[in-house]
Amino acid sequence: MKLAVWTYEGPPHVGALRVATAMRGLHYVLHAPQGDTYADLLFTMIERRDRRPPVTYTTFQARDLGSDTADLFKAAARDAYDRFQPEAMIVGASCTAELIQDDPGGLARALDLPVPVIALDLPSYQKKESWGAAETFFQLVKSLAGPAPRARAAAVQPACNILGPTALGFRHRDDVIEVTRILERLGVRVNVTAPWGARPQDLARLPDADFNVVLYPEIAGVAAAWLEKTHGLPAVRIQPIGVKATRAFIEEVARLAGVDPAPALDAPGSRSGWWSRSVDSNYLTQKRVFVFGEANRAIAAARVAADEFGFEIVGLGAYNREFAREVRAAAESYGLAALITDDYLEVERAIAEAQPELVLGTQMERHIAKRLCLACAVISAPAHVQDFPARYSPQMGFEGANVLFDTWAHPLVMGLEEHLLAMFRDDFEFNDAAGPSHLHAGAAPPPVAAEPEPAAADAAIVWTAEATAELSKIPFFVRGKARRNTEAFAASQGLSAIRIDTLYDARSHFTR
Repeated sequence: MKLAVWTYEGPPHVGALRVATAMRGLHYVLHAPQGDTYADLLFTMIERRDRRPPVTYTTFQARDLGSDTADLFKAAARDAYDRFQPEAMIVGASCTAELIQDDPGGLARALDLPVPVIALDLPSYQKKESWGAAETFFQLVKSLAGPAPRARAAAVQPACNILGPTALGFRHRDDVIEVTRILERLGVRVNVTAPWGARPQDLARLPDADFNVVLYPEIAGVAAAWLEKTHGLPAVRIQPIGVKATRAFIEEVARLAGVDPAPALDAPGSRSGWWSRSVDSNYLTQKRVFVFGEANRAIAAARVAADEFGFEIVGLGAYNREFAREVRAAAESYGLAALITDDYLEVERAIAEAQPELVLGTQMERHIAKRLCLACAVISAPAHVQDFPARYSPQMGFEGANVLFDTWAHPLVMGLEEHLLAMFRDDFEFNDAAGPSHLHAGAAPPPVAAEPEPAAADAAIVWTAEATAELSKIPFFVRGKARRNTEAFAASQGLSAIRIDTLYDARSHFTR
């Protein structure tokens, strides 16, 4: 075990908390010491939920370890039922409480409470948060949906379940709204959405649908596979992220539901295609992009970046190892080796080596990109409070494609067009020595750090002082690309030194 400032995933009981907090009428009794009682902070501060999470802690302390901590758990479970009157309960232990082996499931069953009690076995030292959420949802579905298939009455309108959205999920709230609108246009009724907003009794109705829509495989993949095997419910596993995937999603749903896809395919709302055609291609084409995050989001983001934006993928990775095989396959399609790690320092080294112009990642990659002076957009959890906006901001569907275009392209266009750099190279406002703005013309400009001498692509190539000074006049947001292009040009010409005329020649070469 090693200590870290940041972590991509918490222990598996945090995943269980995400499922419990997303649902209604479910209560989680967690055997945990004082230090593990941070659920309120997670959900009310980061996600800004309007109610506290449905969790009761035993909150034992060091002095309790010499007595019977099992009695503490039984008292907490009994009190939680009496106070909250839940429709069902889940019980388990935090990573610390797991060490004392009190068996919360057996203790809760001994209480003979008049509601279903589902015991969670979440090995904290082998698994992590996403696995914990998937296992919790699977155990709930398995316990409440019933083990035997039942006959479904013929329905006038096809129906489906939406599976996977949880609390603390990246834009899950808005994704559910957008996907529901798509299904309504197709004439498909949503039978149950779970875990988000579902009650325990709703999980018992899951087999009444005709098929499942798996929005988030890392949460609902296992439960959907069980429903398909046990109750014969096929699953749509296409994540509708980006225009192409949204159209494929609509066609797959229409096929399973036996309906015409045209009403959803022809619906207005997709503007990203026109927006991408209307901007200067210098903003988008061949921009170098590094993608890292939750596995399925990272795969989808890389696909959209390459196929719909014209970006060049220079790095792809994920932190959750359960989907490492899928990430590696996706990376191979771009000629890359996937980065599978939960060490943010390793991710930072990989980003620095790849020298991308845009990073698509989590809140950790946002901090990394800021240190490296790179543009960044957040695409997946873990996320900061600013990634849970008050506005409607989905990532899925046609409106989600519009949001992606705004959040991914805008960091690249916040500055001068590259073909205007020569015109403004010596302008007083667009160099490092400029003050904050014309509104503070009387203020002294801030001190400027010396431009570090660029690292040559070839050890034999060096930059002259005059060329380094000329490079520093190029605005910071494209300086890295100008440096790399110039070094590549010099190497191709067999030059040992980069002078001012080499800069100009390289610019002429790459703008033909």
